[in-house]
Amino acid sequence: MTQDVEMKEQQPTPAPANPVSPTSPSVLEQLKDISALIETGAYTREVRRIMRAIRWTIQIRKKLNVSVLSAFLNSAFVPGSEVHSRLAAYIPKEDDQDMEVDIGTSVTLLSKHSLPEIEIYCYLLVLIFLIDQKRYDEAKACSSASIARIKNLNRRTIDVLASRLYFYYSLSYELTGDLAEIRGTLLALHRTATLRHDELGQETLLNLLLRNYLHYNLYDKAEKLRSKAPRFEAHSNQQFCRYLFYLGKIRTIQLEYTDAKESLLQAARKAPVSALGFRILCNKWAVIVRLLLGEIPERTVFMQKGMEKALRPYFELTNAVRIGDLELFKTVAEKFASAFSSDGTNNLIVRLRHNVIRTGLRNISISYSKISLADVAKKLRLDSPNPIADAESIVAKAIRDGAIDATIDHACGWMISKETGDIYSTNEPQIAFNSRIAFCLNMHNEAVRALRFPPNSDKEKESAEKRRERQQQEQELAKHIAEEDDDEF
Repeated sequence: MTQDVEMKEQQPTPAPANPVSPTSPSVLEQLKDISALIETGAYTREVRRIMRAIRWTIQIRKKLNVSVLSAFLNSAFVPGSEVHSRLAAYIPKEDDQDMEVDIGTSVTLLSKHSLPEIEIYCYLLVLIFLIDQKRYDEAKACSSASIARIKNLNRRTIDVLASRLYFYYSLSYELTGDLAEIRGTLLALHRTATLRHDELGQETLLNLLLRNYLHYNLYDKAEKLRSKAPRFEAHSNQQFCRYLFYLGKIRTIQLEYTDAKESLLQAARKAPVSALGFRILCNKWAVIVRLLLGEIPERTVFMQKGMEKALRPYFELTNAVRIGDLELFKTVAEKFASAFSSDGTNNLIVRLRHNVIRTGLRNISISYSKISLADVAKKLRLDSPNPIADAESIVAKAIRDGAIDATIDHACGWMISKETGDIYSTNEPQIAFNSRIAFCLNMHNEAVRALRFPPNSDKEKESAEKRRERQQQEQELAKHIAEEDDDEF
């Protein structure tokens, strides 16, 4: 809280006598340090340095302002050059006095910042600033120019910066409502990233394409793209979480609820704690999928920190499904219709009506050993013209699907329930334990694959002469051990 207050107090004032805020030099120095880090990573081809520079930029993005960006561009490029003119066109102009001061400091840094990585980073920095300032039209133009520049570069050290630019490129068009316009460009970029073996770019672009298709409810096209896209181990945890979420949505629409549940729960678990909105959305879809599977989520799911208010509609919906009260289910669906529509789960909730009826029927079969179909229709609150016939068909379908263990006396109009057996005499406990063990083993294997080790470039390679000496010493040692063994016998 104190940090936010300090940031608000130190914002630049519009007075012409002091156009640069007191915090601007420190932020400018941090940007120069970031550019130096990117330069080192570009020369040594260490991508991890560039990734650290991006994380550092995200931390200081809220402190960026026009004066800082102008000063940084003047220190990175020659004022008036082609690159400087393109980037400076997207931010407001500074006074001549400030420009002269910054020009004086840029001469010493001219030779340092001539790499294309620095240019792409400046595009990314300006684009983030424009989106934070809600200048979406300028951000769209800047992102389009940056993508056109990236197409002409084929350097592996730019792949990390390019993946971030792809994300903000799609975001700027989504915020302006023109997401469909860039679908062809994203497909072309994905094809180029595949040919260049840019796996991080493939991850990012595949998720952006899936989001593009799902935004317009094109689930069939999204599944075709996902199934035919190259598969490889995940490089970014954030991108892998997004992929699991989109996969869960596709599987849910395709009625593959078991796979959808696994993907959504895995996405919610792997997501960072700071990504609260993403975890809330994953939990919303996971709750619906579990209800469609006939499961009742635990109360702790709805009581997670920071999620109580957002998951309140789904908690009341779960309560209605658990009770099996069709009237209460309709009331909850109408009460939170706007929330369900904004979450995109309205069509799934329509599917839940059958589950509510089945749950109520299961409760009836457990409570009554014999009950008339007319009473079944009354307890289920069926409002159809012929409730007895509907109740008979519902009971017959539930018996066929194995939801209840009962028989129907069609002549007398009765539903006769059988005695409930011991579940431990079946294979269900074994299946449950097997699924839990498989989940733990899968998590262990993914953790092992996610381990990272420092590069082995700093170690000297063993020469041929040293290798011969080592092998000779090993042979002499083995001969000596063998002679000692013979002496013992």
